[in-house]
Amino acid sequence: MNLPNLITFARICSVPVIVWLIVNNQLLTAFWVTMAAGISDAVDGIVAKRFDLVTELGAFLDPIADKALLMCLFIALGHQGYLEVWLVILVVFRDLLILGGALLFHTLTHSLTIQPLKISKVNTFAQMVLAVGVLGMEGYAIDAGNGVAFLTVIVAFTTICSGAGYVYLWAKKAAEFEGDDSRDSQEIDE
Repeated sequence: MNLPNLITFARICSVPVIVWLIVNNQLLTAFWVTMAAGISDAVDGIVAKRFDLVTELGAFLDPIADKALLMCLFIALGHQGYLEVWLVILVVFRDLLILGGALLFHTLTHSLTIQPLKISKVNTFAQMVLAVGVLGMEGYAIDAGNGVAFLTVIVAFTTICSGAGYVYLWAKKAAEFEGDDSRDSQEIDE
C-alpha cells in the first residue's frame, strides 16, 4: 500500500472518531479532525498524481472514504439536531441510490466506468462546506445568521440535481446496453 492509499485509509479510520466526537458534543475537536480529513482528501490526490502513485485500489478507496465521511457526518449532525432531518434523508438517499444504481449496472453489464458528474463534485464540496461550517460555528459558538439555511438550500438543490443526473446517465446507458443486447439476438436469429 503506497502513501496516498495510506492517507485515504487514515481518512476512512477518522470517520468513527468524528462521529464519536459529534455524538459526545465535542464539536470543536470534531471540526479540526474533519478539517484534517478534508485536507487529506486533497493531499492524497496531489501526492498520487505528482509522484505517479495512482492505483486502482486508490481509485476505489477515495470515493468510499469521501462517501463514508460525508454520510456519517450528516447522520451524526442530523441525529444531534444540527442539520435538518429531511436534508440528512435526502443526502443519504441520494448516496444509496447512486450506490445501488452502480451495483445494479455493474451486475447487468459487468463494467462500471462512470466518471463523477461535475454537479456531483459541486455537491460533494457543498456538503463538506455545510458540515464543516456547522461544526465550526457550533464548536466556536458563532452565530451564522442565515448562513446554514442558505447552505442547506444549496446542498439540497445540488443533491437533487446530482441524483437526477446519475439516474438519467444510468437510464441512458441501460437503454444502450439493452439496444446492443437486442441487436445481438437478432444477429443470432438470422
